[in-house]
Amino acid sequence: MQEKIENLIREVLKKLDIEVKDIFLEHPADLKMGDFSTNVAMTVAKKNKTNPKELAEKIVASLKPGFGNLQKPGFLEKIEAKNGFINFYLLQDFFVDSIKEILENKNFGQNNLFVNKKIMVEYTDPNPFKPFHIGHLMTNAIGESISRIVEFSGAKAIRANYQGDIGPHVAKAIYGLLKFGMPDEDKSIPQKARYIGELYAKGNDAYEADKNAKKEIDEINQKLYDRSDEKINGIYDWGRRVTLEAFEEIYKILGTSFNYYFFESLVAPIGEKIVQENKNVFEKSDGAVIFHAEKYDPKLHTRVFINSKGLPTYETKELGLSKMKFEKENPDISIVVTANEQGEYMKVVQKALELINPEYASKMKHIVHGMMRLASGKMSSRKGNVITGESLLLESCGQILEKIKDRDFTDEEKKQVSEEVGVAALKYSILKQNIGGDIIYDAEKSISFEGDSGPYLQYSYARANSVLEKAKKENMLPGFVFLKPGFGDLQKPGFFEPISEVEKLLYRFPEIVFKSAQEFEPHYIANYLIELARAFNTYYGNTKIIDKDDSASPYKVALTLAFSIVIKNGLYLLGIKAPERM
Repeated sequence: MQEKIENLIREVLKKLDIEVKDIFLEHPADLKMGDFSTNVAMTVAKKNKTNPKELAEKIVASLKPGFGNLQKPGFLEKIEAKNGFINFYLLQDFFVDSIKEILENKNFGQNNLFVNKKIMVEYTDPNPFKPFHIGHLMTNAIGESISRIVEFSGAKAIRANYQGDIGPHVAKAIYGLLKFGMPDEDKSIPQKARYIGELYAKGNDAYEADKNAKKEIDEINQKLYDRSDEKINGIYDWGRRVTLEAFEEIYKILGTSFNYYFFESLVAPIGEKIVQENKNVFEKSDGAVIFHAEKYDPKLHTRVFINSKGLPTYETKELGLSKMKFEKENPDISIVVTANEQGEYMKVVQKALELINPEYASKMKHIVHGMMRLASGKMSSRKGNVITGESLLLESCGQILEKIKDRDFTDEEKKQVSEEVGVAALKYSILKQNIGGDIIYDAEKSISFEGDSGPYLQYSYARANSVLEKAKKENMLPGFVFLKPGFGDLQKPGFFEPISEVEKLLYRFPEIVFKSAQEFEPHYIANYLIELARAFNTYYGNTKIIDKDDSASPYKVALTLAFSIVIKNGLYLLGIKAPERM
């Protein structure tokens, strides 16, 4: 539709001997101001030495019947000039046809932006032996949503998870286990994993405060790389298995599964070999191997790739990871989602990769997200424990369970709904704004069934579903033709049924998905869904949808069904489930 209107404007401007390069169309914030609007008169008026308001009126007059061969377009109800803007109002038939299209295509919103493309998205990346923290929760929500959006846009999405199963953090955790002992065998996998995380924190404190502990931890780290100590190997193998299993339980709640799990222990030797083979890129310095990135870009800095003890750093492992990714799948685009604190170091890695393998580097895209802070300002629980991503997730689900405890659900249904809605509360809070910005997380607002929240979107879907269930019981099917009151002939519903805001928003969904895919930004979908849900709930509150005496009811049911399809598709793209009942 946007293209059709742009072509109309170009045709008129051509007849008026006005040249224009770009025409920008947008949807007015106020739906009463039309369905599309353009400021083209303002952008070309100065160059053509004319008044923008007068030019806008001239363009509108030219678009009306009687101007040469250009007749009133069959898809426009009205065109008006207002303060230099040109507003376009679509015909009612267009909206009715868009509802039909949604009902005929349950995958409404799909596009071919990435058709025949292979896109690997690396996200979540929690490290064994450490807690699943809030940053992991954020990158999981963002990465899963981006994966679904590119998939919905024709790509083969490959989900990857890169985990640091070797390095100083592992040595610190094992130091803690050696010093404080192993957990009781009767503990659950998540409990054992939390215990390991607590001992990692103790090991980290000891490393910073005690020289002897630091020396011991460094020795453990070296033994981990060469697998030279049988006892340490046993603890390592056990701890790695336990924490990875605990992560899987979290992924299950979040609705994520991965095609690939990459590990630092496997990519490190590959990265070391790359560094050794590219002596023209890397230099030796004080026993270490470094990369002077600032030689190639003054905005960058020097990073160590092999430390003075001969061990590979994160940077070297990233080089090995990149090679492994492209050798396994050779994606057209390789996306990495991390916190913004890793942005600068990743730029250095990217520059090194450009010099070593420019083809790989050209296909890589690094997406960085901001930090999450709690509205209370506190980042620890009442017991003084640091709030992890896992604890925040479980707390959100627990709060929802408390809210629905008196609902007429079985215990299993309550558990399922509490998890689906608890996850929605967190994911929507993360995805509703631009990825790069910091997030202030308000637990109370996030779990609300009203307002700007994930549960509100789910509740809107459940409400529409209840209307559709009632329509089934009343044997009222979606329809588009009915009797006009007082007449025997059949008319279209638009003949006397006013077009609602719901219809004026539904047809835009494919545009929103396309824009989100182009920019790898889920927040466009999240914000659109809130606007759509509010419009539907207003419609629901002011309209009797099911009424056997109302010949418009079948169309109202069709509209409700279209809404349910679009909001369910949109929720899916955000990685959020759509419960049938809430």
